[in-house]
Order: sequence, then C-alpha cells, then structure tokens
Amino acid sequence: MRTVNMILAVVMTAVVCTQVAAQGFKSESFPEGSFSPVTNVNRASYPRVLKDLSVMFRVNAPQAQCVQIDLCGTKYDMTKGDDGNWMVTSKPQVPGFHYYFLIVDGVSVADPASQSFYGCGRWSSAIEIPEAGTDDFEVQDVPRGEVRSVYYYSKVDESWRPLLVYTPAGYRESHDAYPVVYIQHGGGEDHHGWMEQGRTAQIMDNLIAQGKAVPMIVVSSNSNVHSRNGGFGGGYSWQGMQSFRSELIDNVIPFVEKTYRVKKDRKSRAMCGLSMGGGQSFYIGLRDPEVFANVGVFSTGMFGGIQGASNFDLEKEVPGILTDTETFNEKFDVFFMSCGEQDPRIEYTRGIVKKMRDGGVDVRFNSYPGDHEWQVWRKSLHEFAQYLFK
Repeated sequence: MRTVNMILAVVMTAVVCTQVAAQGFKSESFPEGSFSPVTNVNRASYPRVLKDLSVMFRVNAPQAQCVQIDLCGTKYDMTKGDDGNWMVTSKPQVPGFHYYFLIVDGVSVADPASQSFYGCGRWSSAIEIPEAGTDDFEVQDVPRGEVRSVYYYSKVDESWRPLLVYTPAGYRESHDAYPVVYIQHGGGEDHHGWMEQGRTAQIMDNLIAQGKAVPMIVVSSNSNVHSRNGGFGGGYSWQGMQSFRSELIDNVIPFVEKTYRVKKDRKSRAMCGLSMGGGQSFYIGLRDPEVFANVGVFSTGMFGGIQGASNFDLEKEVPGILTDTETFNEKFDVFFMSCGEQDPRIEYTRGIVKKMRDGGVDVRFNSYPGDHEWQVWRKSLHEFAQYLFK
C-alpha cells in the first residue's frame, strides 16, 4: 500500500505541475489585495497571500481522496470542487518565511508550485510573506557580492564537503584581506539555509553599501557532520560539539584561509548561528577565544524551552564566565544574543542574559517579533553584522 501511495504522490505531482503551467495562460480573478509570493515557481497564482496575510491554497488533484496543507505544523483539510481543484485558506500568518507541505492521501510531498528549500530535514515548499521596513533583506540597486559553492576535504567525515561562501562587492578587484564570519544553520537544515532562506548576501550587500557594516566574507558550512569514529555535529553539550568543532577549526577555517584573501587573526573571525548553530556558536565560539573574538548566538534552546533542556550551568559550560568575568570580557570584542519574542525559548534566553549581566558579562541582547523562524534570524544577522570588526 505504501508503494501505491508513493506512486500516487508522483502522479499527483506531475498533474499539479501540468495544471500550474496551464493556469499561467488563463485570465483569472483573485481576491482584492491578494498577491503571489516570490517563493512561488514562476510567480504561479497559488498559493496566494490575502490582505489579512492568510494564505489561499489550490491544488489540482482530481483522483485524490484526501488533500491537506501542513503549514508550519498546522494541518488544514482542503475541500474538493467539481473541477477537481482542492482549496483551503489558512489562518493569518506572521510576516516571514514559512515551510509547508501537501499531504495527498496520507503522503507528504513538496508543492511543485513552490520553490524548494532544504528545511525540516528534507526539501520543503515555502511561502515568503513580506514585512514592511525590511528592505535590507531584498535585492537593492547597490554593488553586489557573490555567493559561490566550493568543496573542501573533511578529515572528520573523510569526504569532500560543500561550503557556500559570500564575498563582498569588489573582492575580485581588490588586493585587500577581509575578516570572516563563520555562520551556522539550525537543525533539519544545511549550508543552503543562511544563503537562501536567510538572505545573507542581500543583507550584507545592503549594509556594506550603506556603510553600516565593513566588507566581510561569510562562510556557511554544513554542520551535519558524522565522524568516522562516532559522534554527530549536534547536541547541546561540549562533548556533543566535538565532531563539528574539529570540522570547523581543523578543516573549514584552514581551507578558507588558504583559498581566500582573509585576515587570519582571531579579532578578524566571528562565529554565529541559529538554534542548533546558536548552540555550536555558544560552545565553540566562547570556549575557543584564541580562534574567535566575536560570537553571535541566535535562538538557541540550550538554556530551556525545548525538550531535554534544563538546569543550564553557565559556569560549568563556559569556565570563567562568572568567576573570572573581567578576563572573559577582554577576550571578546562582540558577544551578541537574540531570540524571537514568541519563541518558547525567549524567557529562558532572557533569564540567562540577566544572569550574565548581573555577573558583569558584557553581552548584547535583542529580541524581535516572531517565533522560531527565519525573519527573526535575518534580523539577528542584520544587527550582529553591524557590530563586527570595527
């Protein structure tokens, strides 16, 4: 039966693709003020964002018995019309980037009307709902840098692994050396996340053009590292970080410093990340001050707000942060933390920031409207980048 369902899903995908292509040539009326999000393939008509930021979905699947939309973990039952089109409208969504899936007769598949992004541990559909006042997240008429895909050899994974590397406008023509940010994705994502969902290049291009950030290189690596000797690159503990720590310090950084014109001192390196990557940045960044003098921790769950996180012992995890705070502060030029205001992690994050500040730790903190999602992390990078290397 499972095989039959998988075949059905493939057939449904082909049908939807055909229908989407055909619909592009039809004249169609839409609700006033609605629009096709930029994440649609060729600006397909559906999914469609309405004035109140609810989302209207339409899927052509005349042979299906049941079709649902899974939008950010909320499932919506679609209603089938006489023409074979299934439709439903979601509740209003907050601005930002939202993963979603089609569920066709019990099989979860990506929507061929949407571009695909690697998230939730798979290639996923997504909807981008714009937010006023975030022009720095969009392509603007400014000098633009480049994002390149390159490969390095990992002695941890014993394989060739990819990096996505942003170089600022003017890098090719210049003979200057640049500071570097090593930026980490969250769980269920990979190195594509920051450059695609996170819009790193757009953010950096606009900040640099405005003079709000210095020209810098940004390196996005895949931290889903499996050591041949055992161990995975995640886990909210110092021990759990060791595979990726070795990958980053012994493999990624030496490759970048050999391949690109970069400054090689600690003050010219930063590490930051979101969620799982925030935990990696906290442990590796703060416990390796001889490597990094700048650390950004975005929306990590290590302090609480997720299953298994409790009783975080700050001094144990970062020795000296509370007992030799003056020395700790001297080691870091920038230590920045952030979290979404609707994220279950927010109160735990505020609590640990208060504990740090009460102990004299020089930590900057900001929160932004939103849950555990990309609009918060774009804003986090946007702010963090403005503090760096000055």
